Formats: sequence, C-alpha cells, structure tokens
Amino acid sequence: MAEAQQEALPICPRLCISAARGGGGKTLVSLGLARAFAQDGLAVKAFKKGPDYIDAAWLAKASRQKATNLDLFFLNHAALIKLVEQSLQKLARLGLPLFALLEGNRGLYDGLNSQGTCSTAELARLLNFPILLVLDVTKTTRTAAALLRGLTSFEEGLTFAGCILNRVGTSRQEQLLRTCIENETELRVLGAMPRLSANPLPERHMGLASSGDELAEHCETKLDSLASLVRSSVALDELWTRCQPKDKAKPLPTIVLDQPRHQPKTEQALKIGYVRDQAFWFYYEENLEALTEQGAKLVPLRILGEPSPPDLWQEIHGLYIGGGFPEDYAKELAKSPVLAEIVKQSKRGLPIYAECGGFMLLARSLLVKGQRYDMCGVFPVDVEFCARPQGLGYVQGSVLRSNPFFAQGEVLRGHEFHYSRCVGALPAPPMLSLCLGQGMGKVDGRAYDGLCVNRTWASYMHIFAEAHPSWARNFLLAARLFSQSA
Repeated sequence: MAEAQQEALPICPRLCISAARGGGGKTLVSLGLARAFAQDGLAVKAFKKGPDYIDAAWLAKASRQKATNLDLFFLNHAALIKLVEQSLQKLARLGLPLFALLEGNRGLYDGLNSQGTCSTAELARLLNFPILLVLDVTKTTRTAAALLRGLTSFEEGLTFAGCILNRVGTSRQEQLLRTCIENETELRVLGAMPRLSANPLPERHMGLASSGDELAEHCETKLDSLASLVRSSVALDELWTRCQPKDKAKPLPTIVLDQPRHQPKTEQALKIGYVRDQAFWFYYEENLEALTEQGAKLVPLRILGEPSPPDLWQEIHGLYIGGGFPEDYAKELAKSPVLAEIVKQSKRGLPIYAECGGFMLLARSLLVKGQRYDMCGVFPVDVEFCARPQGLGYVQGSVLRSNPFFAQGEVLRGHEFHYSRCVGALPAPPMLSLCLGQGMGKVDGRAYDGLCVNRTWASYMHIFAEAHPSWARNFLLAARLFSQSA
C-alpha cells in the first residue's frame, strides 16, 4: 500500500438544502444558490444526496464545477467522509474561497424504511452540514410553523441554518408566515420566493429535463435567471453567516488520506471509449475517474448527431455505455451505422459494459408507443418503453456466473430507474440474483438482472465505482487481454 499522507482539510462554509417532501423547491434553491455564489467568485462544490445523475448534472452546470453524489446505501460512513474530503481538497487547489452545498432528496427524514435509514438527515448529521429547509407554503400560514417545529425537533443531532418560504402568494401571506414561524419556532426565515406562473426549469418523467439538447441549450440563461431570483428573494449575507464553521457548520472529522490509486503507467495506454451524446450521458464522474486511475485513456464517442468516425471505434480496447434516454431517439439510433460496429466489436470480444439505457441499445429491438425499432441485437431480448416506472430505487444482488467485470459471488449494490421492461421470457442465464430491486424480470418469483455474452455485460443496475473498486480494475484487465489478442 502506498504511504499515507496528511493533507489539511479545508474548513469551509457548507449547507444542506432539504424540504418536507419531494417537489418542495429544494432543487430550485440549490441551483440558484450554487450559481449565485459561483458568480461571486467562490469555488462551489456541489453534492447531490442519492443516486441521481440529472440533478447532479444541473448542479455541476450551476456551480461550474464537477458535482459528486453521496449515498449512504453505496458507501459506509468512513468512505463517505473520505469522498467529501477528497472532493473539497481537489477544489481547494484552485485557490478560491470554498463553499460546499449538499442538495438532499425527497423529504428530510425519508429513507429506505420506517427508521429513515439513508435519509438526508442521516447524511447531514454525519457530515455536520447545517440544514436549510425549503417549505412550500401554498395556501398555508400558521400551519407552516407547526410543520417546521416538527421537522426541527423530530431527530436529535441536527443543526438548522434557517428556512426559505417557497411559492408565496402575497406580501400579506409572507408577513403572516414570518411572524408565525419566528414566534413559534427557533428558525429564522431567510427568504421568501414568489409563486411563479411557470416552472423555470423543464421537466420530464425522471425529473428535470435532461437530454443533451435541453441541458446544453439555454441552460446558462436559465441558471442565471435562478441566481437572480435567489438574490432578490433570499438574505444571502445572513445565510452566508449561518454557513460559517464558527457558527453552524462544525469541522468534518480529520482522517489520513491514502495516495491516489494510480496504477503504474505502461507503454501502451489502454483506450476505453464511452458514449456521450443526447441519448447516453448518465455517468458518475467517479466511475470515469476510477477508470483513469487504473491507467485508462478515456475516449468520448458519439452515436447520434455527427457519429464518431469508424477508426475511433476500432482503436478502443473497451467500451462503456451509460444510461440515458434512448427511447427519445429510437428512430435515429435504429438508422445509425454505429450499431453494426458495436455488434462487430462485441463479437470480437471487446469488453463492453452497459447500464440501463446502454442495455436497451444492445437489445434486439426497442418498442416505443407501438413503434418497433431495431437495436444492436447483441442480446436476444426485446425491450418495451412503458408509461410508468418498471424499476425504481436501490438494487442489491449476487453475481451468479463468471464474467469479465465482477467476481462470482460478489454482492453488488446499485440503483435502477427505468421505464422500460423486457418483453417475453428472460433469456437464460441471468448474471444477478436480486434480493432488492426489479431488474430485468422474474423467474419463478425471483428477480434477476444482467446478461453477458462474449465480454459484453448489460444490466439495468447502475453501480457507483467507489463502492466497487474491483470493477475498474477488472475492466482494465479485460481491456488488456483484448489488446493482446487483437
């Protein structure tokens, strides 16, 4: 093991933004605050609680820095603290004042079970983030104070920076709310955001709109508008004071960090391609970083728009196809000559790892609104896009059979969020036996996921590389074997 090093943890203001429920306005406030502080010259490190690619991508755009997902289901407490510290240390090297912002998910105490395991509250308590509550006050006055009193006293060990009222209808309602809340609770009202006639951010079935076009076009204007809204609605100076370490935010525990997990450089850099275009762009940055730390040279590839030239596809030693929205581009995907190239490479034994949307691409066909589109056909299964979610939440399963990426018997933890399902009988043999999650379907009442042919793996499960460090090592090992045999 590499010799450990001590690096001073930056002590910086930090804030967790939460709410009483999902859809209460915390994303609006998070994005507006991140952009406003970034405009003011701060190095804003945004964290998103939970397995969420879409909000994390918007937070990265708003903060102008990479965002990091924090999930108690994937990582234990020590690993989460280490991930936060390493993320802050990387950003501290820019030499700018730091601000750490954590956006929660769902309601503050909502978790896996009735005890609230893996909740935003548990994460904020672990990391010593003061909490800013965003409360939807539609058709509410004094009851808001009762709700906030309950939220702030429900569990011990939490600190609260204050609250922001959202969807305020009139100045009279705002004044009544401020008086009730500050008389009946210990919370300060730090802002009041008006009821807007239209949602300032586009939405779709997975939350914020998030195709490549929607995220790239006009997003800067939208985020700047949110920053202006927050500036005009929130007492930023007082909020900033309440985020300071000397006030509400306690220091994180100090730990000794290991040296980065870089592997010795070899004469030939292994090239791992990953598809990033309008249809496929769900990647944890930590997954991509894990591959580079193992010595990979990442090669971004496109199927849609102007596809990457054939020589790039032929030069790679491995391929990663993440999730996304292939159902929105099924017609264009079906016409792409790249699909034949992917089939060819799979048959050659190229290591290919596909998650969710990537699995849909590798299926035989994709059925969307009654129209069938031919896909790669690497796996003999058809996929149908449905109006309702077919799998949503955390997944846990055991690896049943040998494959290039995971050890047989290894227990994987990940998440799924898919509106598609396999049509007909699940092809045998599946790779994962699930004890949590829906996966590709059931056989004799048991849920299964994952298929593997040649060196091509596909499943509905998304993994987080920090929780499964062997994944990147095995991916690069398979890529090296392929390079030596090609």
